[in-house]
Amino acid sequence: MTWPASNSTKTPGAEPSAMSNSGPAGVNAPAPSLWRNRDFNLLWTSQTLSDLGASVSTLALPLLVLVLTGSPVQAGLLGTLSLVVRLICRLPAGVLADRVNRRRAMIICDLIRLLALTGLAAALWTGHASITVIIVVALVDAVGQTFFSTVEHAALRSIVTPAQLPTAVARNEARTYAASLAGPPLGGLLFGLAHALPFAGNALTYLASLAGVVLIRRPLQAAREEPPAGHTTALAEGVRFVLANPFLRAVLIIAAPLNFALSGAIFTIIIMLQQHGTEPAVIGLVDTIIAVGGLTGAVMAPALQRRLRLAVLVRVICWAAVALVALSALFTASVAAAIPIAFAVFLGPACNAALFGHQAAITPDQLQGRVVSVILLGATSAAAAAPILAGTFVATWSGPAALLLFTAGVATSAIAATFSRGIRTMRPIEQEAGSA
Repeated sequence: MTWPASNSTKTPGAEPSAMSNSGPAGVNAPAPSLWRNRDFNLLWTSQTLSDLGASVSTLALPLLVLVLTGSPVQAGLLGTLSLVVRLICRLPAGVLADRVNRRRAMIICDLIRLLALTGLAAALWTGHASITVIIVVALVDAVGQTFFSTVEHAALRSIVTPAQLPTAVARNEARTYAASLAGPPLGGLLFGLAHALPFAGNALTYLASLAGVVLIRRPLQAAREEPPAGHTTALAEGVRFVLANPFLRAVLIIAAPLNFALSGAIFTIIIMLQQHGTEPAVIGLVDTIIAVGGLTGAVMAPALQRRLRLAVLVRVICWAAVALVALSALFTASVAAAIPIAFAVFLGPACNAALFGHQAAITPDQLQGRVVSVILLGATSAAAAAPILAGTFVATWSGPAALLLFTAGVATSAIAATFSRGIRTMRPIEQEAGSA
């Protein structure tokens, strides 16, 4: 599998390349430890703070709607609208990431979100906040987050070596899980002190993100020879690249049912605990247990990658997840059902790091944003239907039956990982990067 390498002629919005001809960050040059990579650590640290701020706001926004309106329906509607907006923006974000200056795009996203969250905090402090203002700010934040995260993922290949890509993806997963653990309790504490505090705090994290991006020295994209194509043509090129590549097709087939099944299994457990009269505080432990599993898995992912070839790693993880989701069906009457799911999620970061690290290595820089957006849209769209299907399965059959049905979804991923030519023919990541 080979693709033409990037050329050195600049186009509008492109930064001059600081990489060698052997690949991004120099495939053949010895690379320092990822912990000594100044630019990656600047980005990682600033985005850890930004993820924490986003997690704080994720809890505080529905609480704010409930306080102002007393309507759980409106609080739920806000979450649904944010999810829909993220899905709608995913593909345009990929096109943007490949057409414009990535550093500039990330800075603009941070500035817009900084202004929006500062405005909401000011409106709350002065007593001028309304449900309309809250919805507008939430949607602006969702759009900004979608564009920023897509551009950031596309830029990763420019600031780490190919061999470091899986570890870099795993570290990014760790920051997300850490934020999901620390953010909700911090958000609840700040909201209890003053309704404006969570949003003011989130605004400060966007300021930290902005500073981190500005201080990165390396260019965040390779130079490009051809002028940008039209939006539709550019998007079609990204879709064609994914569908024409056996490995990227396999990633779609593996990721979509896996995300769908795990999301459905978690929601099924929550429904069953509610039906058994479990205290809300105990039900809340489900998310905590699963987040701990994900965070631990992200920390351990590099060690797993060192011990197993990528293809073997992906297969082992998928089949282990099948057994773990099926095992959870035995414990649906207690919070213990979350423990096998937490072990399945523990394996998730290593799988994501292997798949998305490999994706970043084999995709030419000028296609990174579009390829990422196509894969993420495919991987997350099905998961949006998981909660309603989980409720339907439980109502029609039972909690254990619902979990076994979601186990079948995980098995689809495991079968794809076992028999897919794209997974079987995976080469070492340094070789793939050298041909991209």
